[in-house]
Amino acid sequence: MVSAITKGIQVSVETTYQPDFSNPQQHHYVFTYKVRIENKSNHTVQLLRRRWEIFDAAESRKIVEGDGVVGQQPILEPGETHTYVSGCNLKSGMGKMRGSFTLEKLRDGQLWEVVIPEFQLIATLFQN
Repeated sequence: MVSAITKGIQVSVETTYQPDFSNPQQHHYVFTYKVRIENKSNHTVQLLRRRWEIFDAAESRKIVEGDGVVGQQPILEPGETHTYVSGCNLKSGMGKMRGSFTLEKLRDGQLWEVVIPEFQLIATLFQN
C-alpha cells in the first residue's frame, strides 16, 4: 500500500492483480485498486474530479479524467473516510498509475488538488 497526504487529505492505494480476468496470451492484464480517502483536515470537502496518468510498459502514457469516483462525488466531514474499488487493464503485465483528485472546501469554495501517490501494477507472473 502507498499513501500520501495533501492539505490534510490522506489518499492510500492498494492494488491486486486479477489473474482470473486476465489473458496474458492475448496481452490483457487486469488489475484492481482500492482507494481510501481520509479527511484529516478541519474542513468539510467534496471530491469533484479525478485525473489519472496510466503508464503501461507496452504503451505510452494515457490520461483519464472525469467527474467523481465510480459515479460518486462524496462529501467528507473532518475525520470521515471514503473507500472505493476500481480497475485498470494493461496490455503488458507491468505498469504504474498516479494522479490527483480535485476537492472543494465547502465552506468557501476553494479548490484543492490532492495527490494520488504513484503505485505499481505488476502481474504476479512477473513478481519474484
